[in-house]
Amino acid sequence: MAGYIMTMSEYKLIEDCVEKGIYSTFIRLKNEGIWLTHHEGTFADFLSMKEGDNIYFFCERKIYGIGKLISLNNVDSKFLNYPTAFEPENFKYLNIKNEMLLSENEGNISNRIVCFFQPSPFFFIEGIDMDDVLASNPEKFKMLRALWKLSFIKVDDEENKALLDIIIKRNEKNLNPTDKSIFKTDYKQYHMDVSSKLNNKYYVDSKKLISLCRKDDSINHEMAIEAYIVESLSKHKDSIFGEWDYISHQVIASPFKAIDYMDKMDVYGYKYIKDYNVISKYLVIEIKKDKANIEVVDQTMKYVDWINQEYAKGDYSMIDAFIVAHSFPEEVIQRRNEICERNFLKGRRPTIAEKWTNLRLVKYKYNSLNGEIEFEEI
Repeated sequence: MAGYIMTMSEYKLIEDCVEKGIYSTFIRLKNEGIWLTHHEGTFADFLSMKEGDNIYFFCERKIYGIGKLISLNNVDSKFLNYPTAFEPENFKYLNIKNEMLLSENEGNISNRIVCFFQPSPFFFIEGIDMDDVLASNPEKFKMLRALWKLSFIKVDDEENKALLDIIIKRNEKNLNPTDKSIFKTDYKQYHMDVSSKLNNKYYVDSKKLISLCRKDDSINHEMAIEAYIVESLSKHKDSIFGEWDYISHQVIASPFKAIDYMDKMDVYGYKYIKDYNVISKYLVIEIKKDKANIEVVDQTMKYVDWINQEYAKGDYSMIDAFIVAHSFPEEVIQRRNEICERNFLKGRRPTIAEKWTNLRLVKYKYNSLNGEIEFEEI
């Protein structure tokens, strides 16, 4: 399972979240009528959440856990806090307070999306220092090293397992808990109360997000397209990109350096061999909201090489790569044909020479009749 690490400004906020089994971050507007990139990025993170994913909290250098996301009414683990929460407006509180899932003393209009969780097995009061976590399994921690100026981050299965391991090891004595070793929780009654309010008006759907930034048959914001693709692939919708077991966005794709200068893949994922915990394929998607350019071809191949080095261990055949754009000039297609080829060796006895040419170009357009983005390979 994947994991989510939520940053909290105060220890008391962790206690409140764990007691009720609910998390929501503030999404504040500076300019009404417009979602900015970081807003849409936060929505994309929520859209990728699945029932069973782990959840942790980070506060003052320490990480606290362990919980897991759960589904309410067998629908989803995350919902809009109020039906109009995806609209970039500062609604008057009095107009929506009766429609909010969070009560008056638990949230306000800045809490746009709410997710629900339970202890798994417990939320331990003993937090683990960030340095101790990173030192416990250095090779596995990639995204955690980039936790900087973010409400929360998503980590993949291996990183999540490494984080879970160190928390369990440090709390082995607390696996038969006492009131002094775990956080108090009363989530069942709270979840029941929220469940009674839910209907389809609270369902999270990226179609609303992209409709707010469309222009004719294109989308003005790349992050909104990112959010749409992340949601579609997380829900295993029929897609030109195939089916994937893990999907995330803005995943680190460069050696560790100053956070602001790190390269990040727009969409990254992987899939398992059916019925086995063995990764068979990796995914990278780069997105251009307008026409593609030669630079995006070069950048995508840089990411392909990074995945080959860091994850596929030299086997390029494990990588599926896509560029998504509204249009592709002829020089971009020519550039793809010229440089997007990798020769590699597979096996040792015998050694097999293979060639990778699996960078696919996909045009998108917005369909105003159904509110969907449609994709077509060229």
